[in-house]
Amino acid sequence: GEIAVRTFRAGTELGMRTVAIFSEADRLATHRYKADESYCVNPGETPVGAYLGYEGIIETAKKNGVQAIHPGYGFLSENANFARRCEEEGIIFIGPRSETITQMGDKVIAKSLAKECGLPLVPGTDNSTDNVEEAEEFAKEFGMPIMLKAALGGGGRGMRIVRTMGELREAFTRASSEALSAFGDGRMFLERYVEAPRHIEVQILADGHGNVVHLHERDCSVQRRHQKVVELAPAPILDPALRKTLHDDAVRLAKHVNYRNAGTVEFMVDKEGRHYFLEVNPRIQVEHTVTEEVTGVDLVQSQILIAGGATLADIGITCQEDVQVQGFAMQCRITTEDPQMSFAPDFGKVEVYRPPGGMGVRLDGEVVVGSRVSPNYDSLLVKLTCKEKNFMSVIQKMYRALGEFRVRGVKTNIPFLLNVLQSETFLSGEFATDFIDSTPSLFDLESTQDDMTKLLSYLADVAVNGASHPGAVGPAPTVVEPVPPKPSSETPPPGFKQIIDEQGPAAFAKAVRDHKGMLLMDTTWRDAHQSVLATRMRTRDLLASAPATADALAGAYSLEMWGGATFDVSLRFLHECPWQRLEMLREAVPNVPFQMLLRGANAVGY
Repeated sequence: GEIAVRTFRAGTELGMRTVAIFSEADRLATHRYKADESYCVNPGETPVGAYLGYEGIIETAKKNGVQAIHPGYGFLSENANFARRCEEEGIIFIGPRSETITQMGDKVIAKSLAKECGLPLVPGTDNSTDNVEEAEEFAKEFGMPIMLKAALGGGGRGMRIVRTMGELREAFTRASSEALSAFGDGRMFLERYVEAPRHIEVQILADGHGNVVHLHERDCSVQRRHQKVVELAPAPILDPALRKTLHDDAVRLAKHVNYRNAGTVEFMVDKEGRHYFLEVNPRIQVEHTVTEEVTGVDLVQSQILIAGGATLADIGITCQEDVQVQGFAMQCRITTEDPQMSFAPDFGKVEVYRPPGGMGVRLDGEVVVGSRVSPNYDSLLVKLTCKEKNFMSVIQKMYRALGEFRVRGVKTNIPFLLNVLQSETFLSGEFATDFIDSTPSLFDLESTQDDMTKLLSYLADVAVNGASHPGAVGPAPTVVEPVPPKPSSETPPPGFKQIIDEQGPAAFAKAVRDHKGMLLMDTTWRDAHQSVLATRMRTRDLLASAPATADALAGAYSLEMWGGATFDVSLRFLHECPWQRLEMLREAVPNVPFQMLLRGANAVGY
């Protein structure tokens, strides 16, 4: 939902009406309420399957007059068939052309195109394979270690590092199976593994008229299991000549494939400063926020405008020099993962959500108090992006912002991120993709137990149920079911209600004046359960006590059993008819007058 909300905001700022889609499981998801319209797609499908069924999505779009579709990232964002079907149906696909997605989505084809325009490549297979014997032949020729990669897809799925021949067969089988499950294609390609490189990617932007610019680079080297954790723009401590070469190579490749819209060209940089083409992501990236912050270019708005036919000049970029970098930006991906449990995903209800703020602090997400984190999707909760004038200042700002975050109800990786920011290696700016794996101190986490919530829950439990653990003060909860008293006769004794009904109000008033002793007004049926149980006593609960009440309080002045809250809760929360309650209780208690508490603006009257 995060990228959906980001896209809706961009569209709204451009004066467009926005439309959300949602699965049946996401009918209460926040993102659908951020759009002008929202529609359920592919009912009956699984939560993930609903978003992958592009024919149903296209049908919904056509039925509701949708002119353009932004695929976000993940799901169908790199699905060439989806882009092609949009083109066939006359719907604008906000992204590259379908043929470009086909070329860039297949890593083997992408490497071939990169080789054509002179980009350096790591030694690897020219074609993908699902044959483990071919993988073993490659390993024998080029040596170990090697990297296995899914021919289609990304995000670390279907990817394995194999260091010995003995591991290869099992690793290949597992990676191929994972790729088949995630992307529908189990083919793999192999390349020589570059030990502990930096991961540098260049943001490109191209219109449909052959104009291409780069929006400088991002350093995405802080990774865990090939998933990016912290991203920076620009890359710190990068040789200026290498920086320019990366930019030039990215633009050259984009022009070579006639690229259109936003995309990312990714590179590895080894310890000797040599760079190698990695892949092209033909979509908006999760980490696009850091590029926006340092360049001032709204990438999502640019995507929409270019898809509509705008040139780079139309969006304010007449030449490469128009894109300048100011300061440093950093993004941390805050996920619902438990670092102390091997980053196992956590899910549930967000009980407390207090985000940071201030100058240079940006949040991208859809979470609010009460949001439910689903086990069906990625564990990303919110993206926190900070901007400052230099590398050390942006680290300090990010550390402050993370420290302000308060999230309760689900575990997060915030304690781990704070450790990353304090690491000497990270502070030096000389980190690589092995940084997390080679720094065990990052996992020495301070306790993040939600002590206040635990205390409040304990106090509430004791207040309602009594103390239950050894040494606790107070009586244990009773397990004796109280026995309601039995009425003395089947017919309730006569009371003041009979005087009103038979002799009228004047006789009732005289009887009250002539009464010797105290008259009782009982408020159990209104004030007692309103104060103790939030007026949640149902009609059936009150009726169960009615015979005993009519007998025990036969001589009472009245039963105060009605008021504004009683009426409101009965109707709105208990879904009962208030008038029917009055009729049923009157039938069960015919002998005692009923009384209502009526509050006015400046008076309380009976």
